[in-house]
Amino acid sequence: MDLPGNGWFRQWFQVSALYVGTVIGAGFASGQEIMQFFIIFGEKGLWGVILATLLFGMMGFLLMTLTTALGCSSYAELLPLLMGRRLARVVDWLSLAMLPGGLAVMLSGSGALFHEQFGLPTELGALLAALITALVILGGLEGVLVANMILVPVKICIIALVCLLAVIHHGGWPEIAEAGKPLTGAGRHWLWSSILYVSYNMVVPLAVLSSLGRSVEQRPGVVGGFTGGIALGTTAVLVTLAGLFFYPQITCYQVPLLCIAGDLGEGWRHGLGMLIWLAILTTAIADAHGFASRLAAGGGRSYRLVGLGTIILTLPLAGMDFTRLVQILYPLFGYAGLMIMAGLLITPFKLKWLLREWK
Repeated sequence: MDLPGNGWFRQWFQVSALYVGTVIGAGFASGQEIMQFFIIFGEKGLWGVILATLLFGMMGFLLMTLTTALGCSSYAELLPLLMGRRLARVVDWLSLAMLPGGLAVMLSGSGALFHEQFGLPTELGALLAALITALVILGGLEGVLVANMILVPVKICIIALVCLLAVIHHGGWPEIAEAGKPLTGAGRHWLWSSILYVSYNMVVPLAVLSSLGRSVEQRPGVVGGFTGGIALGTTAVLVTLAGLFFYPQITCYQVPLLCIAGDLGEGWRHGLGMLIWLAILTTAIADAHGFASRLAAGGGRSYRLVGLGTIILTLPLAGMDFTRLVQILYPLFGYAGLMIMAGLLITPFKLKWLLREWK
């Protein structure tokens, strides 16, 4: 499915925005993910987030290199070459369960946010997110790309502005207290935490970016994958640095970014609530698109029907407890992500063989 009127810059920006949009979900935008994986380790967390930045850039570069070289339209075409047919089948089935599951988590999160942040009915939040996601899916791949081109820069600018203002307000370098135990209770090392963070965030990007192989040229696609990863990591570095000014009291917040923005005035609270909702929305769109492009790789009417059907069928799950859904599904993302990450990391050593096998 070739997109009309796509110049080099437009294709690069589309890929970068799509990559960022799939990763900056509610956990990232709220600061909770960054706190659990990086801030909790104190100064070493900064080394961890820098490593994650490099890994995100590398993963985006390798993923788009393969996707554009092979002309993929679905991750099902890519997985067997990354990890063999047996493991690919396992990851494929996990993804088929996790993508609609992730969509349900986002719809549930939208409902919870509307209730807790704005005092509105939970059902309204879930229905509005489902409706907007459905409208984007009806626009096909072009609709998904345009939505991310609009929403992703807004998300990054708000997060960066909040963090930069907090850093400027405090000035100097944060006085970092002794790092506490990771909030997961697993006693992780900062290095392993960094690897885990990137791996569990690679499942949805794989599903989404692998659908672009026939839509973007290789050079802007590969550069877009790399710069999207670097933009992700740089945003995470800003959140980590700002969060360290508030460590350890920041660990008491469900939405750590509210702690960071606390000195900036009450108006920022509602702005951050809207930011988190936008993050939920772009992740919901990515989940629905990834699932639809897997079952209807050619796009067109079948893609739209699968996408709409998935949204309708997952809507009842949005009534489940948001926290419980996260506890069930996110560990699965981590296990599948580790296999995907390992497959991508060994790609440079067997790229010629992969391309020969594909042909």
